[in-house]
Amino acid sequence: MTKQIHTISFLSRLLDIIGPRRCAICGSRLAVSEEGLCGVCNRHLPRTEFWRSPTDNRMARLLWGRIPIERCAALYYHEGHSQAGRLVYDIKYHHHPELARMMGRMMAEEYASFFDGIDLLLPVPLTKKRQRQRGYNQSVEIAKGIAAVTRLPVEEKAVQRVSFLGSQTQKGKWERNENVEGAFQLVDGSRVEGRHILMVDDVMTTGATIAACAQELLRARDVAISVLTLCFAKS
Repeated sequence: MTKQIHTISFLSRLLDIIGPRRCAICGSRLAVSEEGLCGVCNRHLPRTEFWRSPTDNRMARLLWGRIPIERCAALYYHEGHSQAGRLVYDIKYHHHPELARMMGRMMAEEYASFFDGIDLLLPVPLTKKRQRQRGYNQSVEIAKGIAAVTRLPVEEKAVQRVSFLGSQTQKGKWERNENVEGAFQLVDGSRVEGRHILMVDDVMTTGATIAACAQELLRARDVAISVLTLCFAKS
């Protein structure tokens, strides 16, 4: 075992010499023990700490009265033109699914108690066309990272996105609600019935997308819903 650990360490160091890995936020060279983010950028991510009060926080309050939520949290605050904001942009538009998986693992490790009682992870789906254009669904990749730590199953077949009417980014609250009305469809309720579902997404702003998807899931029998996103955008 010791020999294998030394071999892995040697290979990691050799690969770092050949092709140095860079921090996804600041671009500085990563140490062998660092993954995706350097220690400085990781420490300075504007964490929400929502996990400390998962039933009553800014994110949860946006969903009150729209869908029943067991718990709700995000890892950090998102601001579009900040260094941390570029992380999500790179994940979505610069083809870095490995960063999404890495951030999923980070969330699972930091939020260990958040997953108590959860039965499965359900990433918010993209339309097939949108996923072909991007090459992957970033929410699925985040969920895979979470699953690697928690061993929870990832459910991708219960609900599908049937329409995409453009990005939510530049839309107001009411436009966002209208933009996702009827956008999701429950296709196999048996896959989620009787389960506590953790919906996983990259960013939540007004909660319109989460609420629209959850409303379809609630058509299945006896489901409970919680929400975890990589970041929360202050609207």
